[in-house]
Formats: sequence, structure tokens, C-alpha cells
Amino acid sequence: MSAPLLELRQLAKSFGGARALRGVDFDLRAGEVHALLGENGAGKSTLIKIVTGAHQPDTGTITVGGTRVADLTPATARALGIACIYQQPALFPDLTVAENIALRLESGGTLRRLDWTTRTQRAQELLQRVGARIAPSAEVRQLSMPEQQLVEIACALGAGARIVIMDEPTASLTQTEQHLLFAVVRELRKSGVGVIYISHRLEEIFALADRVTVLRDGESVGTHAVTAMDEAGLIRLMVGREVKQLYPPSESAPGETVLALRAVGCTASGVRDVTLELRAGEILGLAGLVGAGRTELARVLFGLTPADAGEITLRGERVTLRSPQDAVARGIAYVPEDRRRHGVVLEMPIEENMTMAIHRRIFRGAWLRFAAERSLALEFIRDLAVKCSGPTAVGGSLSGGNQQKISLARWLATKPRLLILDEPTQGVDVGAKSEIHKIIRRLAKEGLAVLLISSDLPEVLGMCDRIGVMRGGKLCAILPGKSDPHAVMAAALGTAEKGAV
Repeated sequence: MSAPLLELRQLAKSFGGARALRGVDFDLRAGEVHALLGENGAGKSTLIKIVTGAHQPDTGTITVGGTRVADLTPATARALGIACIYQQPALFPDLTVAENIALRLESGGTLRRLDWTTRTQRAQELLQRVGARIAPSAEVRQLSMPEQQLVEIACALGAGARIVIMDEPTASLTQTEQHLLFAVVRELRKSGVGVIYISHRLEEIFALADRVTVLRDGESVGTHAVTAMDEAGLIRLMVGREVKQLYPPSESAPGETVLALRAVGCTASGVRDVTLELRAGEILGLAGLVGAGRTELARVLFGLTPADAGEITLRGERVTLRSPQDAVARGIAYVPEDRRRHGVVLEMPIEENMTMAIHRRIFRGAWLRFAAERSLALEFIRDLAVKCSGPTAVGGSLSGGNQQKISLARWLATKPRLLILDEPTQGVDVGAKSEIHKIIRRLAKEGLAVLLISSDLPEVLGMCDRIGVMRGGKLCAILPGKSDPHAVMAAALGTAEKGAV
């Protein structure tokens, strides 16, 4: 058997007193997709940063193509054919695709003649290799997220990458876009490239990977052929315990109507003629492809882009929501999709993050009631099982799942009647996902009306009492919670008639 493309033996890494990796073993073969799994904080990011030369291990060995490598740096990693494609592509938005590819591949000083014809031809050839129908002259800012990822893969191939790392590549993709990416990954495998694939979505692992290595608490707890594993077994390895209910059953009976929309529209955001009702104790899901109008509808309901058509009724009273202040005053809370930009201030302590939306209530007049702020934060830390060193820890020190809990706590502190959750478990590990699902179910049981927006179809099917499907800014179907996934996708794609509850 030929030597592995990459072999890591007994890698260890500490940051201060924290042990990030504890003697990790990992190897990658040519023409293989090797999945790397683990909860947030398990050590995946540290391991990848070592492989790409961003971090140096404290102990252990790195072997690439049968040759042991010492002092691996980003430059030597690229020279050895190692490329990493992140969830958010690192491209220059104001440059063309050909220019971005050239920046990655061309060398030489600033005073040299540029051969634009050759540059464009090379970009076209690389794009064709990854199946991308993208013009080399297109500006990157005009490209969708999956198209940008294809450009990143083209750059990796142009640089002669033999080892390609994909870190949560489908987190923001629709199912159609995921299938395109999967086809590219399979082509890479056929060409002899080794792919390290990181994802929290277990269905992707079974669809793509040949082997899987699981990290837990900085240690490798097992490497197995994917065909020898099932979902329950992978979850058990990742969390060290049984996760019996990833989607806990509904325990609430819908009560009074909290929200009613009648032909609601917003010209600025493309929302058109949306009619629906949401009751207390109910979880109503919004499914659809990216750009279907789900987040846009949430922004209308929170007053970020006010409706200019139709009627919005809250608990029987017709209302006008012109701003987030109007929405909060009416009992609406909104946990946005991008928690790192809009959900949590990473540099601020947990306690300040949790009370940002209720400053006027907790700090009346000129009095700064820090004891009240600390007490509220401690209550939410206990109630939501936030894993942290205490209320003074900064938001950026937490894992993705715990950041999501902090974002949720901020809006629960407003004591809402309607909670809008946009991609509440995106990018969080399976253990944190299960915990967040239990919290959502508990809130519904306590009488909260929940509007849950998710691109994760199993989550929508498993968590929601009813499912609204959007397409082109309109609500095109309302289906029962346990609907067939094909029916939901058919509605999203426009190949089915409007469903009934």
C-alpha cells in the first residue's frame, strides 16, 4: 500500500493552560474523502490550523506524501499541495474571478507584463474542471455562495492541491447547491485528491465519506469506515453519551392566535401576499430555498423592513410595525441568522450581551443596577445550560452552540409572546443542537408562539407542528409537520400545488 497523502501522529497543542489536542492520530489517503467530526471545542479547528501551518504543534509528527515535515508554515503547506476551503470563501469581492485566481496562482514581482488572454484561459479551464458555469470576467460580489466556493476549489486545483480541506462547506447552501458541491467532491476523489471533510450534518457524511474520524475533548476517539457506522453510533462517539431525542416530541396544544397575517407584502424586500396564522404553543416552520423570502418575512415582522401592504394582527389587534422598537414593545423577539454579526457582540461579557435588549427596564433612570444584570445572567446561564466560566466571560470565548444560547437569552429577557428563530442551529454540533431543540420545545410548551426558519429540512420536519413553504417571496404551501420531505421540496421548487393543513 502506498504511503498516505497526510499522516499525523500524536499531535498535541495547548493554549495557555487549555489543552486543545491530546495526542491525535489522523491519516488521509489519495482518492479518499475522510470526514472529521466532533462537537464544537473538540479540537477540529486546531487540527486544521496545524495542517495548514497556521499553528505549530507542541509535540507530534506531520508527514506529507511520505516525507516528515517540520515547522510547517502556510507557505510550505501551499507548496506541499494543501488547500483549505472555508465556509466563508476568502475572495476579493471587487475583483473578477480570473483576477482572484491569478492572485492565488501567479508569482513574480510587481513590474512584469500581464498576459490577460492566458490568465483568462487558465481561469476558464479550472472552472470547467470543477463544473462551474461562471464567466472569468464576473465580479466575485455577483456570485452566489456556492459559486464562490467553486472558485475556491478551482484555485486549489490550479495550485496543484493534493489535500483539500472543506470546513462546513454546505452550511449556507440549499439542497440543490449541496448536490452540485457533492458532485465536485466526488470528481476530486476520482482524480486522486484526498479530501478532509468537516460537517455537523451527519447525512452528508454518509453520502460522501469513505472513512470518519471523531474527536472528543481534543482526542481522537475512533476512526471507522463509514459503511460500518450508523447515525446513533457517530453521535455516541461525538458526545460520549446517548442523544435519544435530537427532535423531541411536541408536548403543547396550540392556544389562541398570536399572529395573523393577511396579504402582507413589502416591496423593498420582495415579500408578497403572505397570509398565515400562528398560535400560542405552536412551532410553525418556514422552509424554502435560499432567496425564497423566509428571512425577508422575519425582517418585516420585526420592523426592520416594514410591510407596505396587507394587515398584521397580534393577539386580535391590528398593528403597524415600523421599527424593531415597535416589534419588541408588541412582544416580538427575533434571533437572527448570523449570530456572529447580529446575535452576539463577541468582545462583550455574557451578562452584557444578555441584557442589551432590556437596558431601559434593568437600568431605570440614571441607576446602574449591575447586581440585577448579574442575577439575570446567572439565571439564564442555569436555565439554558450555557457552558462558560461565568457571566463575565466574553461572547467570543464560547462555542457556537453556547453563543446561540446567549443570543436566545437576550431576546427571552424581553418576555416575548412571539419568538422568531432564523437558522437557530446552523453551524452547531449535534449535542448543542439537541439542547437547543429541547429549549425550543419547552418554550412552546410554556405558551410561546415560535416561527422557526431553517434550511435544514430534517430539523423543519422534526421540530415543527406545521410547515410553511416559501418561494419567490410568497407563501406557496402550508403542510403538516410530519410531511414527506419530497412534498416540502416539491413545493419549494414549484412542482406541487398549494398544500392544506
